[in-house]
Amino acid sequence: MDLLDDATIEAALDKLPGWERDGDQIVKTYVLDDFRSAILFVDRVAEAAESAGHHPDIDIRWNKVTLSLSTHAAGGLTENDTRLAERFEHL
Repeated sequence: MDLLDDATIEAALDKLPGWERDGDQIVKTYVLDDFRSAILFVDRVAEAAESAGHHPDIDIRWNKVTLSLSTHAAGGLTENDTRLAERFEHL
């Protein structure tokens, strides 16, 4: 899979509210009602990631879940990352 150029990454982020670029990854922190809600959200993230065959880094801090996406095998951001971020927005 080809790496995305800067302009393509910025255009994709314009359509992904709350997602930001952090070097060679895109990141978003979701704030849920409580710990249980955060875990249930992570379960849905896991299902979407498994079906896509692409997995985010996940950090859980009580009611906050931070997702980071990068295609490590490609060495940066690819369409897989922006596509999966879009799926997460619909959870």
